[in-house]
Amino acid sequence: MAGPAEEELGALAAIFCGPGEWEVLSRSETDGTVFRILTEAEGPTEHVAVPLELVFHLPAGYPSCAPGISVSSERLTRAQRAAVREELLERAQSLPAEPMVHQLVLWAQQHLGRILTQTGLGPGPGPRPSSTTGQGDEGLWMALLRLDHMRARTRYVKALRQWASDLGLTGRLVFLGKAILLLLQGRREDIKEYLVLQKTCRVDVDASGKKCREKMLSVLFEGPAQPQHARFPAFEVREDPGVDELRAEFEAAGLQGLLSEFVLGLAK
Repeated sequence: MAGPAEEELGALAAIFCGPGEWEVLSRSETDGTVFRILTEAEGPTEHVAVPLELVFHLPAGYPSCAPGISVSSERLTRAQRAAVREELLERAQSLPAEPMVHQLVLWAQQHLGRILTQTGLGPGPGPRPSSTTGQGDEGLWMALLRLDHMRARTRYVKALRQWASDLGLTGRLVFLGKAILLLLQGRREDIKEYLVLQKTCRVDVDASGKKCREKMLSVLFEGPAQPQHARFPAFEVREDPGVDELRAEFEAAGLQGLLSEFVLGLAK
């Protein structure tokens, strides 16, 4: 990433120069740059500021391709965060292929109140309408991950739930003895964005109690759903389920192949 993109990063760092407003989470020639911006936007009520945490993933081809975006805020519901993210992604796709992050941040600040007004009385949170449930979902993608450990378990699980909700993903987080497995189902691009968050955000603590990233993540499986696969209707946590319970749940979704190949061996 060079030229206009590098100049944009330098400008953003100068603009968001307050305490904690700007943080580069990762940089790679192949995967691009991931950074976080903390800002505030005006809510539906005048003079009421809503804190926003925006994470941007600039792929290696940026700005020829649009950035990935995730949205977090303790003041917003899951449905509202998903709505803000969806509109930001649509806005990014509509802009010319040139540096656009600052425009997107300003747009979020200016339009958050409208989005919240539209979603405040709308339907409850759930997967995107375009990601239908049922067998043989067209375009459904799946990933089975193994996490190394969770020292700050409550905070970690809360973050996973929020990311899954924001990205419209469903699946299971399974604590199986000492093993921690995470099955995700959704659109391929959303699972890719999830993996960026998982690898770059400080969601746990190390042995000394300092915040740290998940460095030992293993991707056991990733690929398109097959006709026999059904999508779990929600993202849920399973605490040490029995083998029979786990087998019944996975077989009902047509996922017995994943279960036998990657999961059951860990339950022994």
